[in-house]
Amino acid sequence: MNFFTNLIRRVIPLNQKNTVSSALGLNIPSSDLMSPAVSLWSDMYQNCAPWLSDTVHSLNLPAGIASELSRLVTVDMVSEVKGSPRAELLNSVYQKFLTGKKQCVELACAKGGIILRPVLSCGDLSIDFVQPDNFIPVSFDSSGNLISAVFIDRLTVEDSFFTRLEFHRFEDDYYIIENHSYKSSSPSDLGKEVPLDFIRKWQDLSPVSKIVGLKRPLFAYFKMPYSNTVDPSSPLGISAYAGVCDLIREADKQYSRLLWEFESGERAVYLDNSAFSRDRNGKIILPDRRLYRTLNSDESLFNDWSPALRDGPILNALNSILRKIEFGCGLSYGTISDEVTKDRTAEEVRATKQRSYSTVCDIQIAFRDALKALLECTDAFISLYNLAPEGDYSVSFSFDDSIIADRQTEFQEKLQLLNAGILLPYEFRTWYFGEDEETAKSILNLKEENL
Repeated sequence: MNFFTNLIRRVIPLNQKNTVSSALGLNIPSSDLMSPAVSLWSDMYQNCAPWLSDTVHSLNLPAGIASELSRLVTVDMVSEVKGSPRAELLNSVYQKFLTGKKQCVELACAKGGIILRPVLSCGDLSIDFVQPDNFIPVSFDSSGNLISAVFIDRLTVEDSFFTRLEFHRFEDDYYIIENHSYKSSSPSDLGKEVPLDFIRKWQDLSPVSKIVGLKRPLFAYFKMPYSNTVDPSSPLGISAYAGVCDLIREADKQYSRLLWEFESGERAVYLDNSAFSRDRNGKIILPDRRLYRTLNSDESLFNDWSPALRDGPILNALNSILRKIEFGCGLSYGTISDEVTKDRTAEEVRATKQRSYSTVCDIQIAFRDALKALLECTDAFISLYNLAPEGDYSVSFSFDDSIIADRQTEFQEKLQLLNAGILLPYEFRTWYFGEDEETAKSILNLKEENL
């Protein structure tokens, strides 16, 4: 049994899953391994890994890995909704959400997944993302899609702790949303159920809402496209660094050895006590306490301490660990390690980036699918509250792929395919401008009519 499994069972307490299950009368089938695993990934991301101490320092690799993956996934990403007055409202809400897309993807990379959902507050429609710490999955469909969940909202008022549980589920032909609020004197205890109007923020919420006609839940689950190695039977996503927790711990330990090597090898000059002046109390006055040390010796007045540093072997070992972490996270060598420098052809550079490219593409596909699901449930949300007239919409996506291909080179390649008749004009427009197929065809038809 490895360090990771031992740690989550021994150190990190389970979340409120069992308490919530009892309060709502649910039988939640989620694994007992996933909750502590998410807690560990969160602690690592926040630079609070349980192995860190006064002697073991942090490289903060989890946050760096999640941030770099998020940057590669979202760099120059463009997505837009068009088609009708309803599409204009959708796009307005959507674009506001996309301003924080990097943070959203970063949190998902760190914690395995994140829920996106529309919310209406004071008449303002917006998109919220819920981290795994604040929702409990209840059930999945046959394809592994999350269709029922409990969302946890916490507030502190003076010495009291309030918790609201928002339970979403399908039952017969209805989509049911239940709201329950609880008051406790301890943040670790759910406490006793109280009316929703105990908190002004919750007073307008309905205890039970039944909605007819929904085909999907009013939320979308964006999860990492990695196989779940923590619990293969669970449909939940896992962190981008879930498989390298042991290696990250070893990297922190090796980094701490490097720091100690420099600290312990600092140059020092040992001088006999007689070489220093003294204060009125007879204490030796050192001109620099870091450099000079006292020495009681009859043999030598002066000794120089300048040991040879062993930083080379330590750095080589650290770099080897970092390369293993890169491999385990699906990143190309040199992303966080010191890449071996040598002259390379363009094809060799392309090959070294292939692993990152594959990982990033998989995450982009998962993010795109989650955003499509988000727009579907936001569209249904707009209908529920009559925020805009009925209307169709289409969504386009464009992701920058410069991680693997030079944009100018790819343009020339596609232009050659276009001139050879292999690539159709509308396909070229959808790639270059990020237009959907229908828009690209209509523009081309319009240009032909004007010729």
